[in-house]
Amino acid sequence: MMDFKKYWTKKTLIGLGLGQFLSLLITGTGFASSELAKKGINAPTSQSFLNYVFLVIVYGSILLYRRQPLKAKWYYYILLGLVDVEANFLVVKAYQYTSLTSVMLLDCWSIPCVMLLTWIFLKTKYRYKKITGVIVCIAGLVLVVFSDVHAGDRAGGSNPRKGDILVIAGATLYAFSNVSEEFLVKNADREELMAMLGLFGGIISAIQITVLERNELKSIHWSAGAALPFFGFSVAMFLFYSLVPVLLKINGSTMLNLSLLTSDMWSVLIRIFAYHEKVDWMYYLAFGAVVVGIIIYSIGYGDEDQQPQNAVEEPLAISRDEEASSANHSKGAVAGSSKTWVA
Repeated sequence: MMDFKKYWTKKTLIGLGLGQFLSLLITGTGFASSELAKKGINAPTSQSFLNYVFLVIVYGSILLYRRQPLKAKWYYYILLGLVDVEANFLVVKAYQYTSLTSVMLLDCWSIPCVMLLTWIFLKTKYRYKKITGVIVCIAGLVLVVFSDVHAGDRAGGSNPRKGDILVIAGATLYAFSNVSEEFLVKNADREELMAMLGLFGGIISAIQITVLERNELKSIHWSAGAALPFFGFSVAMFLFYSLVPVLLKINGSTMLNLSLLTSDMWSVLIRIFAYHEKVDWMYYLAFGAVVVGIIIYSIGYGDEDQQPQNAVEEPLAISRDEEASSANHSKGAVAGSSKTWVA
């Protein structure tokens, strides 16, 4: 009973519930991207652009109303915006080449990346149970790659191996983005993070669209069948981006990425019941390995050790007074951190 109360606290249950809602949102974005790819629409940066516009309008308005100086250096947000835009670009681009299920499963690669980054930068220490769970999840990723090669044209894309590489590259960038978001949301401010990410992400996206996708957008024949998933993708992404910092502050970035693993289950259900497609038998082995890995990791939830206020040597504040207040404010928050991003 004591162990149950220790590991299944109110904070943990809230994190699990919020994580599953975020997982459903990610599944929705995957479904929308897959639909657009089937309609021949190849504009990955444009799909994410509207999300950044929503972020800067909503959260930028909050910042303007506050009339307060930024708590973090502005150039950190430029780097975060660049990494985030390219991560979205690579993953959405992958839908042109591989299946919805492969994209969802290969996103698991962000987990070991997040653990490594939080260990280096946030001083998180992971015990053997968690490491074992992650290794089992990675074994599932290997099976996904082999299943795409084995399934060939049944994998749902024109070039599954190329798509797999794009997803893995995008997941690596997502890890950097999520760990950075976790750091900023605990040392700066959620509304500031969202507003600045929307601002710089929107600017970088607009430049990339002008260079890479201008002709593609001109050639698209917009209809309800194309506009609905395009707009739905943006709305789901906006909700996802808005809620990710909440989970990061409560449970950390590793918990976020682990929660998103259940999107694999939703994607398989969509593929079977909505697309009426056959799933290669190796996918079931891969998914089974991922589930076992999550269970092993969950058993060890709370085992990781973190250095509370020494996890960050110097907060990104603009003054010494703000540094002191930020360190006191985040004393307990950093200690409860366990993982990536998400964001």
